[in-house]
Amino acid sequence: MKMDSQTSQASQASHSPQSPHTFQVDLRGLVDLLSHHLYSSPKVYLRELLQNAVDAITARRTAEPDAPARVRLSAEGGALRVEDTGVGLTEADVHSLLATIGRSSKRAEGLQEARSDFLGQFGIGLLACFVVAERIRVVSRSARTPGAPPVEWTASDDGSYTVRTLPDAERPEPGTTVHLVARAGAAEWLTPERVGALARDFGSLLPYDVRVGDDPVTDLPAPWDRSYPGPAARRVALARHCHDLFGFTPLDTIDLSVPLAGIRGVAYVLPSAVSPAQRAGHRVHLKGMLLTERAEQLLPDWAFFVRCVLDTDSLRPTASREALYEDETLAAVREALGERIRAWLTGLAAGDPERLAAFLSVHHLGVKSLARHDREMLRTMLPWLPFETTDGRLSLEEFAQRHPVVHFTRTVEEYRQVAPIASAQGIGVINGGYTYDSELVQALPSVRPGTVVAELDAETVTAHLDAVDPAEELALSGFLAAARARLDPLGCDVVLRAFHPLSVPALHLDDRDARHEQARADAEAQADDLWAGILGSLRGSAPRARLVLNHLNPLVRRISSLHDPELIGTATESLYGQALLMAQRPLRPADSALLNRAFIGLLEWATHSEDGQA
Repeated sequence: MKMDSQTSQASQASHSPQSPHTFQVDLRGLVDLLSHHLYSSPKVYLRELLQNAVDAITARRTAEPDAPARVRLSAEGGALRVEDTGVGLTEADVHSLLATIGRSSKRAEGLQEARSDFLGQFGIGLLACFVVAERIRVVSRSARTPGAPPVEWTASDDGSYTVRTLPDAERPEPGTTVHLVARAGAAEWLTPERVGALARDFGSLLPYDVRVGDDPVTDLPAPWDRSYPGPAARRVALARHCHDLFGFTPLDTIDLSVPLAGIRGVAYVLPSAVSPAQRAGHRVHLKGMLLTERAEQLLPDWAFFVRCVLDTDSLRPTASREALYEDETLAAVREALGERIRAWLTGLAAGDPERLAAFLSVHHLGVKSLARHDREMLRTMLPWLPFETTDGRLSLEEFAQRHPVVHFTRTVEEYRQVAPIASAQGIGVINGGYTYDSELVQALPSVRPGTVVAELDAETVTAHLDAVDPAEELALSGFLAAARARLDPLGCDVVLRAFHPLSVPALHLDDRDARHEQARADAEAQADDLWAGILGSLRGSAPRARLVLNHLNPLVRRISSLHDPELIGTATESLYGQALLMAQRPLRPADSALLNRAFIGLLEWATHSEDGQA
């Protein structure tokens, strides 16, 4: 019984509640974390100061709509002073809000319901100022508690702080003044020139009176919301705004207005082509404060040909407030902005074909990317999107009107092989080897019913070439046998056809399956016994590449009359190499060796013939 009692007591002790412990925060380490990982640059300290001042004014105006709304910044001698006419703080607020990392004043009693009006929501607050300052001094007086005296909070970057009340004369009116003293090596961030530049960059669209010294920071209304004498004057003004922000004069401007998401702004069309893989950086203001100038996820991927600047009150920032939080709201805004750009394109197609043609000459790739997934856009752009064809650069609509069957190739190499011959045979071919082109050609029947689309391969081209008279081909059987024997090790057959143009002696044709089989055979030849066996088991039944000799070409006729098998082989290798070069195909090591061997062989034959004649 005694043992059972002890066991019971031990069990109770093991489950008894433990005293809670409090996390200890190393402020120096936290500041290092902020400066090197959370924030991209020390310049964000000024945004935090402006943000706190603007939020304080917003908080005061919820109770006093007519309260003054001023923010004044003054920099001198490695120190900065920021004064606002906001809601201010009591001594209790100072202990609760300024000295507690992670607690936001927007959670304070009476302010939660108005939180959507505030810029900052993460409670990092003045902590970011330690990135450039070794000491922060805050003097504040509360507007919500008029009888409370002014309070002073002074903090150092070692994590210590002091709080004391001040005489009324130190701060007679409600509001807050923040004093910063630069840390060693950071004085450049507190110079008047740097403070003025940062304040204008971050705060140009803020709704209150913000000044650095006597110089105004805000520039309202925003350029896209101002009144202008006419459309031309507006375009000129917005083009100047784009040049000031992004450094280029836009090809055109697109108004971006999504009232339900609280978005107003413009998209500037780039005047030169850019890679679709290049992520665009857009400038996003949150309730007037610049949030980021590198927002990459704001627009659909296909809209890489524009740069945006806009103001919003609905999108959520990340903790660093330097990027947008990916959520359903951002996804909806992205789709809505994409619709605005799509509507602009449709409007150009309907009413301004010259501007559309100028745009497509630069950014057709972006529109093709959009048209892949948007059948209505493909239908709208059919008369405008340019494609490389055997008839020149044409739209799909023009090409389909000329040819009953729309043939295309999937790669540029295939197009280069067949284009000259197909054109001479009256076969229209579209080069589908460029980005998105083959997908759009294949989608053509979905927006143009009755259109026949077919991929052009080596078999189709060969079938369109005229066969040689059987008696003539039989008479050349010895020549063809010698030619085939020479090219057989290269995985290439030799066929004889008659085709135009006469100037083309030979045509090298293959398809993707034949190239894959050749690559497998090359790898098998270079592999050890084990891998050769494995690769051999993967041998396919794909047709081999073929060298099509033009029986109408005078040079081919002379070569076919030769009787020396070695000379026939050398001449055939020369025709094979020339056909590869004409198709602009990359040469394998074996092909390069063949060209060298054929060249040397022809030189030896020519010099030997001259010696014999001599």
